Amino acid sequence: MPVNLTPNAIAAIIAGDVNSKPLLQVLDIKLLSNNAQQERYRLLLSDSASSQHAMLATQLNDRVRTGRVKKGSVVQLIEYICSQIQNRKIIVVLNMETIIPDCEVIGNPNTSLGSDSTAQKAFSNNNMQNSSRFNNNRPSAQNSSHDEQNFRPTVQPPFQPPPVYKSHGAIVKNEAPARIIPIAALNPYQGRWAIKARVTAKGDLRRYNNARGDGKVFSFDLLDSDGGEIRVTCFNAVVDRFYDVIEVGRVYLISKGSLKPAQKNFNHLKNDWEIFLESNSSVELCPDEDASIPRQQFSFRPISDIENAESNCILDVIGVVTFVNPSVPILRKNGMETQRRILNVKDMSGRSVELTLWGDFCNREGQKLQELVDGGFFPVLAVKSGRVNDFSGKSIGTISSTQLFINPDFPEAHRLREWFDRGGKDSASLSISKDITLGGGPKNEIRKTVSQIKDEGLGRSDKPDWITVRATVSFIKTDTFCYTACPLMIGDRQCNKKVTKSGTGSTRWQCDRCNQEFEECDYRYLLQAQILDHTGITWVTAFQESGEEILGCSAKELYLLKYEEQDDDKFGNIIRSKLFNQFMFRLKVKEELYGDEQRVKITVVKADKVNYSSESRYVLDLISKICKQ
Repeated sequence: MPVNLTPNAIAAIIAGDVNSKPLLQVLDIKLLSNNAQQERYRLLLSDSASSQHAMLATQLNDRVRTGRVKKGSVVQLIEYICSQIQNRKIIVVLNMETIIPDCEVIGNPNTSLGSDSTAQKAFSNNNMQNSSRFNNNRPSAQNSSHDEQNFRPTVQPPFQPPPVYKSHGAIVKNEAPARIIPIAALNPYQGRWAIKARVTAKGDLRRYNNARGDGKVFSFDLLDSDGGEIRVTCFNAVVDRFYDVIEVGRVYLISKGSLKPAQKNFNHLKNDWEIFLESNSSVELCPDEDASIPRQQFSFRPISDIENAESNCILDVIGVVTFVNPSVPILRKNGMETQRRILNVKDMSGRSVELTLWGDFCNREGQKLQELVDGGFFPVLAVKSGRVNDFSGKSIGTISSTQLFINPDFPEAHRLREWFDRGGKDSASLSISKDITLGGGPKNEIRKTVSQIKDEGLGRSDKPDWITVRATVSFIKTDTFCYTACPLMIGDRQCNKKVTKSGTGSTRWQCDRCNQEFEECDYRYLLQAQILDHTGITWVTAFQESGEEILGCSAKELYLLKYEEQDDDKFGNIIRSKLFNQFMFRLKVKEELYGDEQRVKITVVKADKVNYSSESRYVLDLISKICKQ
């Protein structure tokens, strides 16, 4: 049965037509490897009259390894691009289907080496002189027909990967500067490229520990004149080269990096790729600021949309700050102390949201915002790259790449200011954050009694119930109030798994998860307590932060007092002094499986001392509502 390849398909593709789905034949396959030692396959494709080299996308490598694509196969190109690499045109095959697995060579194709002027005849009866170049792909003598031997290429294929120079000293390159292209045009199948872009955000330098050892990493975000954005990441020695060089707001010319798929869990930019700088990468500061590249690019979402946004998604929001809480110290999971400050922000959508500032944001922008609000002026705040949290209602928190702009000079801010000054200040606004505090008044929260937890079947649905209960601590279990925890970092989080002494009489601790030993461990609360109100009593579990709020001291202090100093009297006095203290408990109620039995677990998320002035106003308001019924 004759096979008809798509006529003139090679010429059409080189001319820029990548919308058709041509039938082509594979004349040759060669295995290559790049600098990263990643396997790549180069194909020689034919339309029966002309032939052209093509690179196979790495996700299609299995087609060659399993024999679905081989020399002689007739294939249909589904997705492909044509790129300029080393002054030659190369087809990059992104997706294709095998139509005929094995077929005799069709037609009498000539090689097309990227331009008509360099086209050479690819097949000759004198192929035996050059057969040694193709031994890796040559069929055995038993299976080679006379026709197959006559269709051997007589010239070395022109495209070769760039050589890798190792320990050969300095070399001189005579290269023209890489062509500057838009960020949106970047893809992993290009040759040399360069982008000119402004740094819009720079992440903190982070250190990590994993199975490969210790390391460090930082990232920064770029924006070009066409509105394209992309994240750039540096590791280890590359961090030392570029961390101090990169400044937010400056314009750079960047080239010689590798592109990899963006990790969408951590990268919120609208780009499928991410640049990784390497030892030979180039980052040059552009002396001119280039006014065509904007300072920043926003995609603002109204607060009403955040109510239905997915947890941990990254977005931009703008609103008027109506309340600022003081900054408070918080002990992080890694044992380090940081600062937290909570704001309230409202906009024209009729909603308000809680914004949590962490770390340096509290003392920089946070302090300025507090001074403005305390002085009677309510500033407009634009938040670039805030993270949505659905913990006890929707809220927004800062991350390392977040940027805050106070009273910025752009249209959205001016519209908000005009709306607020003309009556928006006094307009009703429903909070989408259940724990928001407005001027010290009652909290917009779900208040329950202890008995209602059981009577209303809380925690037995698919999602946990988040409630607030005013209750008294009546009993604290002291035999297992805390545990010894692993202090090692896994990425940007602490391990926190339980650790044990590495041997009898040893002073070192061992973590089975990290498979490491260390001199000092952490001590973390795992507090079991009973709380009661006028309706009933229940058991709750309090972990690190909430345990410290209940007992007023760290788990390490109590552990050393009980097990090292063995001062039972002092230990007992501390525990007894915390009994019958009243708290506003924020509780997470969720049914969990213990063995074969379903049980409702109640976890203390936060334990605040009762503000009796605020609580009195809440009770009076509740009485007023009941009287009106």
